[in-house]
Amino acid sequence: MISLSVIILTKDEEANLPYALESLKPLGAKIYIVDSGSTDRTRAIAERHGCIVLANPFTTHAKQINWALDNLPIETEWVLRLDADEWLTPELVAELARKLPTLPPDITGLMLKRRVYFWGRWIRHGGYYPTWLLRVWRRGAARCEDRDMDEHMLITNGHIGDLEHDLVDENHKGLAFWIDKHNRYSDKEVTALRTGTVHTHATEVGASVARKRKLKNGLYGRAPRFLRAFLYWAFRYVLQLGFLDGKAGFVFHFLQGFWYRLVVDAKLEEAERGADFTQAGRPEEKR
Repeated sequence: MISLSVIILTKDEEANLPYALESLKPLGAKIYIVDSGSTDRTRAIAERHGCIVLANPFTTHAKQINWALDNLPIETEWVLRLDADEWLTPELVAELARKLPTLPPDITGLMLKRRVYFWGRWIRHGGYYPTWLLRVWRRGAARCEDRDMDEHMLITNGHIGDLEHDLVDENHKGLAFWIDKHNRYSDKEVTALRTGTVHTHATEVGASVARKRKLKNGLYGRAPRFLRAFLYWAFRYVLQLGFLDGKAGFVFHFLQGFWYRLVVDAKLEEAERGADFTQAGRPEEKR
């Protein structure tokens, strides 16, 4: 068995957690669940799989991850961060078991590829695969950047390497949950856009993430509001072949590439216009 600990944050994840935990079984890793007040069967599922369950109130994912790094009794050489709605492919499990014990000491973080499933279909096109994420690091060599959303792990020393195989992002809570979650994300993104963006270097967070942020803050950020949401969706769906992802792809690319970005722009507009916007057209109160 390899020297690996896994950190999973949870809140009412009974629909997703079993898939994550089943995929981790062959690794024999020590699994820590940091729960923020689940009222479903999440804790029972985790305990049945032999996980160590701790509770901590949730503020942001970044603060919760860093709380875990500061408070969990992790003694293994390597740490893996996994979301409750993610699972490892068998190929990635085998690669981790094979590579982690043999890596040179200067490699302190590892990027892996995330593939997203929506309605049971792999979203392979529209520029959405591969998405590279830094999810594996040597104990003590990484922290989570302090962002309200879209947070990534930052390597504090050493160098970043790559893994060949994938983890899968597949949420089983349904479309209503997906829409509600992204509506909440849009509030956080509007706040981040209005208060300034945190910049990170490629050597800390990985070249792929740094490149995407540069494009988002630069080319996309300077494009005309509202129009940019449509142009981004068209670019993904047509030029990057998102239409090849079928019916599931049509819904996913439209919602994630157009609807979500339009909601962010609309909330930005509303926030900037403030009371003048929300009061417009309101009839005078009767005296």
